[in-house]
Amino acid sequence: MLEGFLRMNEDIPWESLHYMTGQINYGGRVTDDWDRRLLLSLLSKTFSAEMVYDEDVEGGYKFSPSGIYFVPKHESVDEIRRYISELPWTEEPEVFGMHPNASIAF
Repeated sequence: MLEGFLRMNEDIPWESLHYMTGQINYGGRVTDDWDRRLLLSLLSKTFSAEMVYDEDVEGGYKFSPSGIYFVPKHESVDEIRRYISELPWTEEPEVFGMHPNASIAF
């Protein structure tokens, strides 16, 4: 899907990507309105031009306040694999935009 969008458009069609991913691919499986709203909110944070183009962010675009989860700016596939292998085994609630106390309820 992404490859097709990029081949057909000079610029990345963010709005179309959000709709295709949030409403068509996953949205049809989400039956609760609040869950769909959460899904679309998470997509707006992870599918964004800032994630790709923000050169001012040191170390890459940050998905969480702690900086543990970010878009790495590496040259090689091996560097990216190393970054991924160093991520925590369990995700902290912050990566989903939730308060640390969310892990207590989980």
